[in-house]
Amino acid sequence: MARHRTAADQFEGKRAVISQLTSALSRALLVALLIATPSLLLPSTEADTAQVVVVLAFLASVMTFIEYYGRYPSIIEFRFAPPFNRLKFIGLAATVILLSLICRGKTDPTGLTVLLTNLGTGLGEAIDFPYSPVRLVVLMMPADADLELVSLVRTSAGISYMVSLLMMFVFLTLVRIFGWPARNGAFNVWVNLPLFDPTGGGDVLHRLKRDAGLNIVLGILLPFLIPAAVKAASTLIDPISIANPQTLIWTMTAWAFLPASMLIRGIAMGRIADMIEEKRRRAYARAEAEADGLQRA
Repeated sequence: MARHRTAADQFEGKRAVISQLTSALSRALLVALLIATPSLLLPSTEADTAQVVVVLAFLASVMTFIEYYGRYPSIIEFRFAPPFNRLKFIGLAATVILLSLICRGKTDPTGLTVLLTNLGTGLGEAIDFPYSPVRLVVLMMPADADLELVSLVRTSAGISYMVSLLMMFVFLTLVRIFGWPARNGAFNVWVNLPLFDPTGGGDVLHRLKRDAGLNIVLGILLPFLIPAAVKAASTLIDPISIANPQTLIWTMTAWAFLPASMLIRGIAMGRIADMIEEKRRRAYARAEAEADGLQRA
């Protein structure tokens, strides 16, 4: 009986290793494919650019494989609290693919690229009002920039910003309606927050709330601060270089995705803080009830 149990345990262990290896490889391939997507979709890519993309895709895939093949995470947060990272990856991939197709449509138009361009143009014009993030991105361009380039920047900004807003809306729905992450079972704070040091000083609950507020504030301000910073540094960085499709795609993606990612992280950390606070409240109430029972006895 013990021999059969040992064999079954060994089989389960091997299956777990194979499953983890397959999962890490698939994620690494997806990350590499994401980085290479603009080069694959754009009709023409320079040889130097292609070489840089290959190197970056390889490095990113190796780092992803190492991170997900390890038993415990070292950098990636909320690894055991799906679909946090999956949602972020889907939002990032959707932005890159949509912008790549829009840029491709400038030279090789198809029905899909025309549809996406019209959609992005409509979104960009709808959000392009005074002091809006899209207006600041447009104003980031030099005064003598080509009108077609300005229109493309507005279109890209509109569609990337809407994807980021949709990503945040989906995550808020998961938190408020579906009870993320408690619905997935027990939540281990220290495993899912590898960069959070519980011994850093001060109450953990206070630090989580502080970090959550900081991420939310930065996530709200970054879409406004990034164009302003680029405009202020225009003497060193020429914004007209955004005419390169690869530069345009990754610039607009970073401009929309990074603030949304910080907002989602802030919401997630706030949710974890609320869970810890609720658990403490229940523990205190239970302790008080037990103390009252002992006093009555």
